[in-house]
Amino acid sequence: GEKRTYKEYNLTVHYYCLLMSSGIWQRGEEDEGVYGFLIKDIRKEVNRAAKLKCNICKKKGASIGCVAPKCKRSYHFPCGVQRECIFQFMEQFGSYCWEHRPVQKLPSDESRGSSQCTICLEFVEHFPMYNILKSPCCKNAWFHRDCLQYQALSAGVFFFRCTVCNNKDKFQNEMLRMGIHIPEKDASWELEENAYQDLLQRYQHCDARKCLCRNGRDYNKPDSKWEIKCCQCCGSRGTHLACSPIESWKENWECIECRSIFAKSGNYQNQKKRSMATSEKIDVTGRLLEEPSPKCPRQSPGSQHSFLLRIQKREASNLLRELKLQVNNTKTTRLNINRDNIWSSALKGFRGRNFNPANTMEVKFTNCKGRVETDAFHGSKHEFFRLLMLHLQNSSLFEGSSSKNLSLDSQAVKENLYYEAGKMIAVSLVHGGVPPSFFSKTLFNCLVYGPENVKPTVEDVADFDVAQRIKMVKCPTTLANLKSTISDCSEYLIIAGCLRPMTTLCDKDMLVNDLLIYHVIKRVHSPFESFRQGLKMLGVLEKIQLHPDAFSSILCHKPERLSARVLGDLFTIHCLSDVNKVKGVDFWMGYLQDVEGGESAATLEDILVFATGSSSVPPIGFEPDPSVKFLRIKYPVGNRQLNSLELPITKTYEQFKNKMDFAISNGLRLELE
Repeated sequence: GEKRTYKEYNLTVHYYCLLMSSGIWQRGEEDEGVYGFLIKDIRKEVNRAAKLKCNICKKKGASIGCVAPKCKRSYHFPCGVQRECIFQFMEQFGSYCWEHRPVQKLPSDESRGSSQCTICLEFVEHFPMYNILKSPCCKNAWFHRDCLQYQALSAGVFFFRCTVCNNKDKFQNEMLRMGIHIPEKDASWELEENAYQDLLQRYQHCDARKCLCRNGRDYNKPDSKWEIKCCQCCGSRGTHLACSPIESWKENWECIECRSIFAKSGNYQNQKKRSMATSEKIDVTGRLLEEPSPKCPRQSPGSQHSFLLRIQKREASNLLRELKLQVNNTKTTRLNINRDNIWSSALKGFRGRNFNPANTMEVKFTNCKGRVETDAFHGSKHEFFRLLMLHLQNSSLFEGSSSKNLSLDSQAVKENLYYEAGKMIAVSLVHGGVPPSFFSKTLFNCLVYGPENVKPTVEDVADFDVAQRIKMVKCPTTLANLKSTISDCSEYLIIAGCLRPMTTLCDKDMLVNDLLIYHVIKRVHSPFESFRQGLKMLGVLEKIQLHPDAFSSILCHKPERLSARVLGDLFTIHCLSDVNKVKGVDFWMGYLQDVEGGESAATLEDILVFATGSSSVPPIGFEPDPSVKFLRIKYPVGNRQLNSLELPITKTYEQFKNKMDFAISNGLRLELE
């Protein structure tokens, strides 16, 4: 393990020795002592180990003991490795001596032999022992321990898996039990500088039989008829828009080689754009992920999921920043929004002749009397997008409780509102607004993989009566009961086009699946297509399809809950003097802690809304960066145009807290009124 020296404590420790020592536990925070181990605890463990003799080298300082009942063997970490002890880097970080270590069992029906280790390709005997490990998920997969350990250290927890079947969970659990250390960090190949540089090279050459461009086949002018469109399937062929039969950039184009392949397979008409991203790919470069907390139990599946979710949200932020590069900062699109009718005024603005989503957006709010709100507290782009996403979530365009699918609103179809909703969501994401965060996994998968490749569930059915009918069809345990149920639901089955004779009990599964597909997908085909076209604005849908895991984290999951630490890091502090700054920072951080602890009438979300108009941190971040200014004023002021808080300089913390509570609660109350 890593060796570190702490001169201030006069200590030198190995990381693994500290983890595995039997008489010490992490009782401090991550930034306390050494890896969260308190200095006094480390010194106690040193004194305890000084009295213990290693059963292997016979020297003092054996801090690690076998956890098997009644076993009193103690040893040093390197001695234990040499003597083939097993150290489990999970849960309680237990250690087993050479006599009590766990052993894999060879199935009685499995004959002994040899095969290649699928990592080093050298032959390995089919006999479980310390240096030879068997895969728990593949019958004939055997490995050298050293090979597995090197692979685990390189791949990390997100990419370490069976090299034969790609199983992750079962494989990792067994390897941890057998003493393989799997660090919680990103894979080493993800951290290499310019490791994926070649993938950023886009094909730019017109391969049309007759190129019409006078500037040559390599000429590419974006947003014109001389822009080169690549084959949506292979990406290794291209054509100018003017040299192909397609009429706009929105249409897909396939090269002649790909078209011939689809024609031979009979799947040409059904071919859809597919995402190349997998659920396990996490593109986080240039940053080493933190090691797990020493001496803490290994993360549960829930905490690992949260950890992965944070990484995916960070990736989504980077992707949205890439999309924002196309926004023209020299041109501005202005929207006049009536606070009393967000939807109508937003619809009017987005449908306006001068509306251009690629321009910088400026939002002006008008009150109920039609007057423009001039107070800096009122009106910001972030507030507009927050209110707009809230309206969409509760509108008739979507149905469901928390995770929503598209609904069927015939009037909205006539007015093309689904297209406008998709466009608004795309613009909000690129321009720094909050994401909708209410998409169901079914709706999201339809957008990424196509409706024909998605299987909805009963939970996707928002209509209670319809859901009950589908459950009735699913419940019968005999063929007679099934036929009786079909007869009772025949009217609905006829409407859905799913009425059919039942010959076996198994037919109900196909019927239930068809009913779900009809109600969740086919019924809303027209709204879905319009919504999907709207999401194509500014290239958002294409990014979603290329990086589904990243965008799922912001479209299908609620924003991460705010904490005092998050807000403290978010706001930059400005002050008139260093003395006032120290006191101001103390008051500000103390107030955030009180709010987080429920000792204030305000919430952390209220503070963020007061300052920026947004109740959560947008994926793309704030622009300009939020700031706190301590001034000689009477009460706090939120400037949403600048994302800033202007706070008063007070003599005592109680004065500061009372003024903060008063300004925030009354300001938001007046806004609602």
